Amino acid sequence: MTIEALRTRRPEVLADLLERYGREIQGVAYLILRDRSAAEDVVVDTLLTAFERAGSLRDPDALRPWLLRIATNRALGVRRSGSRVVQLHVVPDPGRWTDEDERLTLLAAVDRLPPRTRAAVVLRYYADLPVREVAEAMGTSENTVKTQLSEALRQLRERLDEGSAIREVQHG
Repeated sequence: MTIEALRTRRPEVLADLLERYGREIQGVAYLILRDRSAAEDVVVDTLLTAFERAGSLRDPDALRPWLLRIATNRALGVRRSGSRVVQLHVVPDPGRWTDEDERLTLLAAVDRLPPRTRAAVVLRYYADLPVREVAEAMGTSENTVKTQLSEALRQLRERLDEGSAIREVQHG
């Protein structure tokens, strides 16, 4: 798949984009929205937007960060639009904490972050974008992203420490 195929709007390019980037786009959207169906919609919206606006992509090497920026903006837009997500909180048997429980605790802690901060965390640590590209994707400065990440990590550590303390008390 080439950028030229995207720019000339060849329909088969959508399948190529979906295959190469769809899973990652969906992961980013899901971690921001915490709703699988809405994340799938973001994937479709992202690919269609890329298809329509390929002419605005100046650097062919920037395709991945460009797609992730579109997805992030779409996901944040869905959050702002007031769509309702119902969270089902399932608490495992405290005598059987597992790595999966710790993963769920981490996801719950990430879910409690403000949406833009959550987006910065997802793009930096899930999508593994450098801070510069996270800033570009979010339309903000690198210093703002660094501040958001620092604050997010502090909050996550606190929440995970609280979870560990609860597990220790329950095991004791």
